[in-house]
Formats: sequence, C-alpha cells, structure tokens
Amino acid sequence: MTDVRTFLGLDIGTSALKGVLVDHEQRLLATASADYPISHPGPGRAEQSPTLWWQALETVMAELRRLCPEALARLAGIGLSGQMHGLVLQEASGESPRPAILWNDGRADRESRELNQQLPWLGERTGIGAMPSFWPAKLRWLARHDPAALDEATHLLLPKDQLRWRMSGERFTDRCDASGTQLLDQAKRDWCDDLLAELGIGREHLPRLVEGSEAGGILASTLASRWGLPEGVIIAGGSGDVAAGAVGIGAIDEGDAFLTLGTSSQVFVSTEGYRPRPDQCLHAFSHALPERWFQMAAMLTGASALDWAAKLTGLSIEQALGLAEREPIGPAGVIFLPYLNGERTPHDDPQARGVLFGLTPASGQGEVIRAVLEGIGYSLREAREVIEGAGTPIERLAVIGGGTRSRYWLKLLASIIDRPLVRYRDSESGPAFGAARLARLAVTGEPMAAVCQRPPIDEIFESDPALAERYADAYPRYQALYRSLAPLFAESASAVPASESVSAPLTAK
Repeated sequence: MTDVRTFLGLDIGTSALKGVLVDHEQRLLATASADYPISHPGPGRAEQSPTLWWQALETVMAELRRLCPEALARLAGIGLSGQMHGLVLQEASGESPRPAILWNDGRADRESRELNQQLPWLGERTGIGAMPSFWPAKLRWLARHDPAALDEATHLLLPKDQLRWRMSGERFTDRCDASGTQLLDQAKRDWCDDLLAELGIGREHLPRLVEGSEAGGILASTLASRWGLPEGVIIAGGSGDVAAGAVGIGAIDEGDAFLTLGTSSQVFVSTEGYRPRPDQCLHAFSHALPERWFQMAAMLTGASALDWAAKLTGLSIEQALGLAEREPIGPAGVIFLPYLNGERTPHDDPQARGVLFGLTPASGQGEVIRAVLEGIGYSLREAREVIEGAGTPIERLAVIGGGTRSRYWLKLLASIIDRPLVRYRDSESGPAFGAARLARLAVTGEPMAAVCQRPPIDEIFESDPALAERYADAYPRYQALYRSLAPLFAESASAVPASESVSAPLTAK
C-alpha cells in the first residue's frame, strides 16, 4: 500500500516564518510564508516579540490549508527549525516579560569579554568563546540592565521552542539549537553544569534535550482541529536553521560542506567528531542528527546586505542585480565591508560596522551594488580560509538560501571564493525542508542515510581562473581595510559607560 502520510517543516527565521509540506516521496506539495519585523531599540540591538512568530504561524497554517487541505489532513509529523541564539524569557504563565534578544544583537560585548577572561575553558567545552550573540553574555547583560524581567522568568527558551511550547505545552529543544545557547557541553551533548553554576541557572530553567530526529511531543488537539490536521501529530526535536539546511541537502557526513546566503551567511562542514577551534572563531556544534557535529564560520550579514543596498538606492533587488551585472567584469573600485550587524568569524567584533570605501563622483548605483555583492563574497572567502586553516579541506560547496536565486551572484561568488558552488533543486527551501525530513525520521525511525539524500543538482557554478586571479589580488585590500578601521570601531564602543556589578541571573522559582 502506498504511504500517503505527509510531513511539515516550519522555519522560524529572522524576518519570516516559512512552512513546507512534503509527501513520503519528498516532493514539495506546498509552501507558505509570513513576514514580521525586527525591532532595533538602540545601536547594535535587535529584538522581536514572540507574539509575531505565533501570528505568522497561524497565517502560514491557514495558507497551507487553503492550498492542500487533503494533504494536510494526512500530516504525521512536524519539524521545526529556527533562528539560533535568540533568548526568550518565559514566565510561569507562558508569557514573556520582554521581547526576545536575537542572534544579531551586540549589546553584551562587555559581558562576553568578561566571561572569556573569567572562564578560559569556555570555548573548548561549549564549541566557541563567549560572544554577545550567546546566552551567557545576554543573561549577564539582563542581570545588570533589566533584572526585573529576569526575575520574573521561570524558563529560558529559544525562538522555535517558544513556538513549540504553544503548539504542544512541552518545553524541549534539540541539541543543535541548544549548542547555540552556549550552555551545552558539546562532547557530552548535555547541559554544561559547570557553566550553569557560574551563571546561577538550574536545569529546571532549561528545556529538556532531545536529538533533532527524535519525537519530543504531540500537537495539541485544539490546534489540530483548527488547522485541519489529524489527532496525534508528532513534533520532532528539529534543529537550528543552519543544521536543518544541512539535513535538507544531505550534508550529514564527514566533509560535506555548504554555504548559506540568507539574512546572515555561514560556511558549514559536517564532522563525525567534536573538533573545537575557538581560537579561530570557528563554531563547533552538535549537528541535528545523533553522533554528528559540525564546524561553522558564521558571518552576521548575508543576502540581507543586498536588500539593504537595494532599498538605499531606491531599487528592487532585481533592478539592483541588473545594474551590477552591467558593470565591467572584475573587482569593483569600491570596497564594501559587510559588517552591518558587527561580525563573528573571523573578527569576533560586534562593534564593526558596514563601510563603503573608495567612492568617487563617478561611482554609480551599479558599482555600489557590485561592491556589496563582492564584500559578502570576500567575507565568505575568509570563512573558507578559516575552516581550511583549522585542518578541514573544502573541495566544493553547496549553496542554500534566498540569495541562490541569482545566477549572476553565484557565478561571482564561485570566483571570489575560488571553489565550485553547487545549487540543488529547491535550494531556497533549505531549513524548512530539512525540518520536514527530521519530522519524517521522528515518525518512521528510518535510517538517516535513506531520508537525508542529496537533492537533484540544478546547476554547478565553476570558478573562472582569470577572474579568480583578479579577485585574489583585490582580496588583501578588503582585509587591510578592516584592520585599519578596527581601532576606530573599538574607540566608538569605548564611549559606552562601564557596567555596574553583576548578580546571578536566575534563582530557583
């Protein structure tokens, strides 16, 4: 008998929630998405109300029901992927006393540097040194600047897990997304009790841990009825968005590598062991699947820089790309530092800022857009060099994310990074499709390799040797520009008043 079950992947992104419905043959049946804004209440700050995610989920489920009511009525499992590192405070009632502090929030720079001084073992145990994106620094910041909200919190959750709690009444998370809190002992794949003690956190404040491909809860009956779903739909552990993207393109074995062109950018390589390199600002986290880890270079700005530049010049993204494509072949005269949100790999500098350097009266919109595309390319080249410098060779890279729609940009990136880029069919669905695969694994218990296969190749973009040589010559200027400006970025940050003393973030409630 033909299996008629379907599986849903939900990706709770930084600017939108996306849903992907697939059948047992892994065919895409329907997609839906709903946008929401990011709040920037101060320089270097980024927040979101958890209510926005729930409203977006209701919109997505209504649209999927409109598109495929019969397929949705056969749903067997739901997988969640989500923006990593966000800190959601939850009261006993389930309400949040303040907006979530997102992954690209840099307010806790001072706290992260203090933690690195006080806990020199932190990077080796948790996979990366303290940074403003991660929970230890954010919790210390809250203890200093918003202790009332912290005192009201009984639980700490990640964005997708806050949504999951509303879906199931269960508080649990997967080991990949837990890695992004920086509270996980990576080698043990369990909460790091030594760090929890340093921060004044008890395990009762944290969600229980499951693997991404494990069943963790059941969808509430009231929601199943409202959304046109059957009773007993399983909710899988799921994953952070990058590892979910890896599952979606079959990057689950040693050496499988890809890059993402989403709101942020990453270069990711799967590993079969835990290999930390915090000295290189390289993340070493648990994968979405059991007994798998990954190394990742993370850049805080990706395709969102193109969106920013298009809006700045009054163009649509399509118009901006068209103007850039008409520019002369080779490096633009203008250099763009893409540090609109600060930067992680390789600089660990939340104070870094975006820069356009080399403008003249002749500089036009096309040259500026081209410089933005190249600046992201240079940051990805740095990421590739960091990973290879840590002993993990990269022969070619798959590509996922919204930026993969542009063939022109991918051809440019292949020469800047100087590696072939492979675009798979439906590559834009990345994390949501990977989450649907995790849902299937949780329901069926099939072997990982049978489900997490590589999709059909859509196109391969080769590095052009002549163009790659020209970009290799221009690349040191890009690196030198950051080095020259780094002291000025730090000087701007030093004007912030010193923080007062810190108390323990949480007490048992």
